[in-house]
Amino acid sequence: MSLQHDQYDIAVIGAGAAGLAASIFAAEAAIKGDHSQRIVVLDGAKTIGTKILVSGGGRCNVTHEVVTPTDFFGNRHIIKNVLAAFSVEQTVKWFASLGVELKCEETGKLFPVTDKARTILTALINRCCALGVMIHSDHRVTSIDNLPGIQAGFLVHHTHGTLQSGRVILATGGRSIPKSGSDGFGYSLAQRLGHHVTATVPALVPLIFEGRIFHRELSGLSQDVELTTVVNGCKVDSRTGSLLWTHFGVSGPVVMDASRFWTLAHEQEEIVEVFGNFLPGQTQEQAKSWFLEQAVDNPRRSLLKTWAQQIPERFAEALCFHVECDPKTAVAQLPRKDRDRLLETLTRFPFPIDRDRGWNYAEVTAGGIPLEEVSFRTMESKLVPGLYLIGEILDCDGRIGGFNFQWAWATGFLSGRAIALSNQENHR
Repeated sequence: MSLQHDQYDIAVIGAGAAGLAASIFAAEAAIKGDHSQRIVVLDGAKTIGTKILVSGGGRCNVTHEVVTPTDFFGNRHIIKNVLAAFSVEQTVKWFASLGVELKCEETGKLFPVTDKARTILTALINRCCALGVMIHSDHRVTSIDNLPGIQAGFLVHHTHGTLQSGRVILATGGRSIPKSGSDGFGYSLAQRLGHHVTATVPALVPLIFEGRIFHRELSGLSQDVELTTVVNGCKVDSRTGSLLWTHFGVSGPVVMDASRFWTLAHEQEEIVEVFGNFLPGQTQEQAKSWFLEQAVDNPRRSLLKTWAQQIPERFAEALCFHVECDPKTAVAQLPRKDRDRLLETLTRFPFPIDRDRGWNYAEVTAGGIPLEEVSFRTMESKLVPGLYLIGEILDCDGRIGGFNFQWAWATGFLSGRAIALSNQENHR
């Protein structure tokens, strides 16, 4: 279907979570204000909503039961105001209005009761269709031009022609999972209109080890660890959570959350180190005291069986071999130098990170268009009137657990409602 020279009130570029949400909120606000609006959504991918479908292991982690500005990285003042405009409670009610019931799991993550991401995508698309929002896949936007003179609005050029729109919402995503269509081109569109873009790096991404240690032998094993990231000798982050050993290195929630600090420092060519304490909450001295007690109480017990009380046995065995200790050695017979080396490795293990796993495996983008360049009340550009920027294209990234989706719903709500109200005022 051609859109040559068609005219719209709102053109949304990107049919992901933020773009679809903004379209729905704009259309609903227009109906409430007794003013119809022509809304079109353009997406470059042949199939829309890929990121929604793959999120949360195919279940779509819609949001989290507790969302605060500290769960995000970026301008916390602006993030606080955006999140306050559309709460988790509002998200739950909104999805209920779309016919989707959500459930909260022990982790605090909220999923559809169906455990199917398709439920979320279908509900969003169906609501768009019911509201008369036109969605066109395989319509990649190539450029956006401001209309000159008193004629307000934009010319949106795409692979099937050109359309005119009074308002434009950029919801193109970042650079994560480029096969979904979010390949970073949205940044170029924004830059051509006058916006800046801070350095973008993969975030919520697994990390690849250089060389071979024992990670392949442990592939599939999950355990708790306290991760500390050190940049140029200064601690920049410390967090505790579940780590997953893989054939290429490490993954799991705690690694994904910490990854942005490594990727940012690496991008800036800084010296970055990541250390793991596999006895979370314990110092090396505390671990030593415990070990010495074990040596007194159970002198004949092997290193392997002793440490298996605190860490997974597979990991205990691998670590013993790594520091060149025989796991069968009785604890009372372990030389002091071997004991100290083992304790040092247990509580401050240097992860031999070579690189991150890349954009194809990153769940989100760190960096993007500065939040200071948009109004946090409306998500409208401070540089280009009538242009709105929402979702992942902005320099804001949340930790794993549904936080980035909450950001998408909130920015979609603010932009959609603001545009509808603005257009309503213009038609009076």
